[in-house]
Amino acid sequence: MANAPKPTTVKKESSSSASNVFATLVIPICIVIGFIIWRFVLGDPANFIDNNNENLPLPNNYPGTAYKGGPIVAILIGLLLTTIVFSIERLIVIGKASGKSSLDTFIIKVKGLLNAGNIEAAKAECDKQQGSVANVIKSGLKKYSEVEADTNLDVEQSIVAIQKEVEEATALEMPMLEQNLTIIATLVSIGTLIGLLGTVTGMIRAFAGLANSGAPDQSALAVGISEALINTMTGIGVSTLAIIMYNILTSKIDKLTYAIDEAGFSIVQTYASSHK
Repeated sequence: MANAPKPTTVKKESSSSASNVFATLVIPICIVIGFIIWRFVLGDPANFIDNNNENLPLPNNYPGTAYKGGPIVAILIGLLLTTIVFSIERLIVIGKASGKSSLDTFIIKVKGLLNAGNIEAAKAECDKQQGSVANVIKSGLKKYSEVEADTNLDVEQSIVAIQKEVEEATALEMPMLEQNLTIIATLVSIGTLIGLLGTVTGMIRAFAGLANSGAPDQSALAVGISEALINTMTGIGVSTLAIIMYNILTSKIDKLTYAIDEAGFSIVQTYASSHK
């Protein structure tokens, strides 16, 4: 029994497994949806001359023009959907990690209770707040109570024990918050590269139209240029959204980390000042 994993550790491992399954399923599903949108929405015959998607798109018809960007547009739409889904998922997870009420208000309350020496009330506040930050702080407060009751530890050893507990609790919570961020970061590069691939294939088609039997094939030339520009635009759009969301999410995680560090420092300082 002594070597049995903590319930919190088991819970985090379960959450991590669920998140891995989610990531594995989301990407191919989004790509498939991207192809469906490309084929049946952008490729709707109503968007083209004579209701035939083999013809040029109607004047100023942007869905039809996007369809002419080719299958790479479908992949880019899938990547765009992937970015949106993972961004929403991370925002929900980070929002839950912050707790039920304002994080700043919670930290102020906990610090006030610590300064008053009311450890039990601070624990109760953590129970009400919930979330990753509250879990880490409560772990530090529990260790505070344990070392205070342990007469075999001096002040310095007790402080080290509290700091270690906060660090271990943080190490359990942070990976859950940062999970799937690497996918969003990867989409920043992949979106641009696939967009460039579409640009190159489009230009190849455009030059092939120019070289066709000595007389330029205007239709082939228009389709090639359209493919090049649409893929460039979509690839840049995917990368731009991924960069924005990655920066937003990392800044939110940094805020949570700062809140944990601030509360952990307050716990240590409170113990040190009350056990001089």
